[in-house]
Amino acid sequence: MTACAGVMRLLATLAIVLWFCSCLAKPQTYINAEPQPREVSTQMLVSTEWLSEHLSDADVLVLCVASDPAFYFHGHVPGARLLTLKDIAVTRDSVPNQLPSSEQLKKAFESAGASDLTRIVLYGERSGLLAAHAYWALDYLGVADHAALLDGGLEKWQAEGRSLSQETPAAVAGHLSLQINPSVLVTAAELEKMLHEKPNSITLLDARPTNEFSGEKLSEDATKAGHIPGAGSLYWKRNLESTENPILLRDSELRAMYDDLGASEERPLITYCRTGMQSSFDYFVAKYLGYNVRMYPGSFLDWSRKGLPLESHQGTEQH
Repeated sequence: MTACAGVMRLLATLAIVLWFCSCLAKPQTYINAEPQPREVSTQMLVSTEWLSEHLSDADVLVLCVASDPAFYFHGHVPGARLLTLKDIAVTRDSVPNQLPSSEQLKKAFESAGASDLTRIVLYGERSGLLAAHAYWALDYLGVADHAALLDGGLEKWQAEGRSLSQETPAAVAGHLSLQINPSVLVTAAELEKMLHEKPNSITLLDARPTNEFSGEKLSEDATKAGHIPGAGSLYWKRNLESTENPILLRDSELRAMYDDLGASEERPLITYCRTGMQSSFDYFVAKYLGYNVRMYPGSFLDWSRKGLPLESHQGTEQH
């Protein structure tokens, strides 16, 4: 019995030593561990294959976002319903593409059939740009968690030989329970304060073409050239494989592009463009990649008309 008790004590001591060593090892393992990459929000994007397989699902609602209804009536994804840009974007203070009231937005999406129980798939004109703007509007309403963009849009759908329809399905109005999320947008006053007090606390991205960003070319309806001080240039089409095949680049390529421009988990990322349309796509991709992103919808027209500072490739312009 004595020998047996001695063995048991030895085993117990050994177990305690092993447990203690493992506890010491854990902090060291954590300290030396490589940071885990951010996970993409895969639910924000659906493939043409997925949509083809789920077109008949009762809870799937496909919305074609168009400024010209002819885009829809010429041929659309079977069962898709039309959502016109004028119902989700208005001109305010002479700047187009601004958010209408939440009541108007709610009515527009509900009239098209959106409800709390629907999985909303968005596609539309301009290589998915209008669809991205609709996604941002849904994010403002607090209901974008069950919305996604169709990767490649109608261009990819047609290229794969999938059928189109010219029939207009009857829309049964839905009901959306809103949770207004004003944090998705930033005003000129807020942005000016950030840039004045803590310019390194944010990452600012300009989604316009590079020649407009540099100041070589005036943006439409603008009387001044250049960009907001401290902004990086990320023309929205750079997120895509091509205009003909407008699928998103691979996740690793997108992440490298955004990281090279200073995107970080440690600070907010703010997108802008001319009027808040092109920046919708940078906004969508940044959120898809997991960044804390906001958008300045007034964008360059609003900023420049307020006489706020601008930069160009020649340096800062005083206004």
